[in-house]
Amino acid sequence: MDLQPRFRELAALYRSTLLDNVLPFWETHSIDREFGGYFTCLDRSGKVYDTDKFVWLQNRQVWMFSVLCNRVEKRETWLEIAKQGAVFLADKGRDAEGNWYFSLDRAGNPLTQPYNIFSDCFAAMAFSQYALASGEDWAKEVALQAYGNVLRRKDNPKGKYTKAYPGTRSLKSLAVPMILANLTLEMDWLLPKETLDQVLDQTVAEVMTDFLDADRGLMFENVLPDGSHLDCFDGRLINPGHGIEAMWFMMDIADRRGDKDLINKAIDVVLNILNFAWDQEYGGLYYFMDSEGHPPQQLEWDQKLWWVHVETLVALAMGYRLTGRSECWDWYEKVHAYSWSKFHDPEHPEWFGYLDRRGEVLLNAKGGKWKGCFHIPRSMLLCWKEFERLAEGG
Repeated sequence: MDLQPRFRELAALYRSTLLDNVLPFWETHSIDREFGGYFTCLDRSGKVYDTDKFVWLQNRQVWMFSVLCNRVEKRETWLEIAKQGAVFLADKGRDAEGNWYFSLDRAGNPLTQPYNIFSDCFAAMAFSQYALASGEDWAKEVALQAYGNVLRRKDNPKGKYTKAYPGTRSLKSLAVPMILANLTLEMDWLLPKETLDQVLDQTVAEVMTDFLDADRGLMFENVLPDGSHLDCFDGRLINPGHGIEAMWFMMDIADRRGDKDLINKAIDVVLNILNFAWDQEYGGLYYFMDSEGHPPQQLEWDQKLWWVHVETLVALAMGYRLTGRSECWDWYEKVHAYSWSKFHDPEHPEWFGYLDRRGEVLLNAKGGKWKGCFHIPRSMLLCWKEFERLAEGG
């Protein structure tokens, strides 16, 4: 079967959706021209319904528009939008010790303490790509400072803000090494080769050894320090979206290194997660699951979320391009049909984020505290480029 016409069709679809639908939504509605930074709490039509600024989403939007300049074209409007957030965040986003807050009010006054390192992770990503796009040396310094924070705090990401009693249940989370893997690739042009190789080696080993259950082929969200499982809510937690997203990070690293074994191992995990987490009755991927089939503690466990599905599209498109495995293509078409029929809004730009189990829209907002200018546009960009390469035979 000749798939070239389908590849060209998909490349055009993702390109036009990104450039003509999704980005204009954020360009039109999210820019705070009075105080700097961005609004992310936007309703279906783009109206602002809350002006608080969540630092990780602010940094993600700086990253997105910087990456567009670096990987699509050096468009002045995109660079200005990135600068709008970068200047605001460099001035308002950190405490006196250089740790990045979780949230600010509209004017940039801190609201929530820097209780985790995820704001720092996305600050490092954002300012690395902004420095590359703008040539600003000060942005390089901000990126390296944030990256240093992440490396310093990665073994205790919440620091003094953790609620856990020390020593009783020392679980570690997949979120830290998976984000560090992707973040380090984003900063490769700024890091010494020894640092780059060392961090990537460590993160790949940790993700693919400690968090991957070799017997079941599933990624666990939390494990003990030695990679073993603990029989409790957190210890049995499967987050399908995280596991699949982590696997395309692994594929990206493996592709750069020419490691075919790691690519195929990551694809095997993606396929195992899909078979485990796909809702056989209503379609779509569950948000949270218990590895043993017990009731999850997350009451929203059966919701269908935007980021889970679009990250799956990236993983499957990448996996198919790298290996040509038919299972990747079959699953891609299945997830594509679900995602574009359920999350895509035919009447207004951008995509819905939250569906109930049956695939009906729960919240018609296009952005909020957790959804911003990141997963949808990033997936559109990456899928566009994957299918463009497939259409060109690469």
